[in-house]
Amino acid sequence: MKIIYFSIDYCPHDHRFLSALSESEHQVFYVRLQRGPRQTESRPVPENIKIIQWAGGQKPFEWRDLPKYILDFRRAVRKIKPDLIHAGPIQTCALIAVLSGFRPILTMSWGFDLMKDVYRGRWWQFATRYTLKRSTYFTSDAYVTRDKAIEYGMNPEKTVVFPWGVDLDHFAPPSIVHRPLSGFTVFCNRSWEPNYGVDVLARAFVKVAKQKPEVSLMLLAGGSQGAAIRTILVRGGAEERVTFPGQIANAELPRFYHMADLYVSPSHVDGSSVSLMEALACGLPCLVSDIPANQEWVTEGQNGWLFRDGDADELAAKILKALEMREKLPEIGKNARSIAEEKANWPKNVEKLLEAYEKCRKL
Repeated sequence: MKIIYFSIDYCPHDHRFLSALSESEHQVFYVRLQRGPRQTESRPVPENIKIIQWAGGQKPFEWRDLPKYILDFRRAVRKIKPDLIHAGPIQTCALIAVLSGFRPILTMSWGFDLMKDVYRGRWWQFATRYTLKRSTYFTSDAYVTRDKAIEYGMNPEKTVVFPWGVDLDHFAPPSIVHRPLSGFTVFCNRSWEPNYGVDVLARAFVKVAKQKPEVSLMLLAGGSQGAAIRTILVRGGAEERVTFPGQIANAELPRFYHMADLYVSPSHVDGSSVSLMEALACGLPCLVSDIPANQEWVTEGQNGWLFRDGDADELAAKILKALEMREKLPEIGKNARSIAEEKANWPKNVEKLLEAYEKCRKL
């Protein structure tokens, strides 16, 4: 098949999908909606993927450009003559694809489009419903987003759910564990953006640091909340106990998971979080916010713990609880790896996407 893969930007998730598609029998054309202010993927677009030059993809998306993008996307579609368009997020890329008039369209939720953006106002609700009612097929990485899509008009019989998953060979427990008994490292690599709640973790860590001098925090990534997060840590007297490695290449990430004792994701909005799956695959006990998507992965006391979303006090208490039972963490880490092996095997999970392509084309 000729497939147009239409995504909002170019991030590690796009690289993962395009890499898998480049190894398939399909001819794939990549259309990028915007070039955002922060580029999180340094690897080039995989070989065998044809990058389409069009009106978009050069600057951040603005709604005033929507008519221009629709017209030029139609032009690109007429030129390529695809068999299928794979597009998402819903209210931007999938909406443009739907308005192009082409069918069939596989609309893919990116999690935040159904868990946050849909609540931004009437226009967002209209765009969500309009797009889903006109989508041929739908896919997402969590049942919570599938249920939301059905609520907004998607035919439940034309949906497929699969976690995007990780490379279980790349993200694996360390062969030898060298963790000093005198220290305890909390690790988080979520972006410093409002959706991901890293400020909540910063407030919680200040509370933990005042009680336990042996606990340290490692914060990867960066983002628009950087100044606010550092201010919380400085005012709490805890900044010297925090390391900031910055943005780490995918190839180097396992080493950072291996240096930690506990993974924390304080996200307010998520589908099946790839970073959570990476941590599980590395055999790292996970402490995550109790949002529905996280509940699909973490069972309290079995492979980690849950805390009330946004509650820094409870997050601090759960970090201290993990520290107190550190002798049981290796067993919890083994359970974490087992869940990853069962549900987060990317090469296996991506087969469901290829099956969805076939079903979509036949509808």
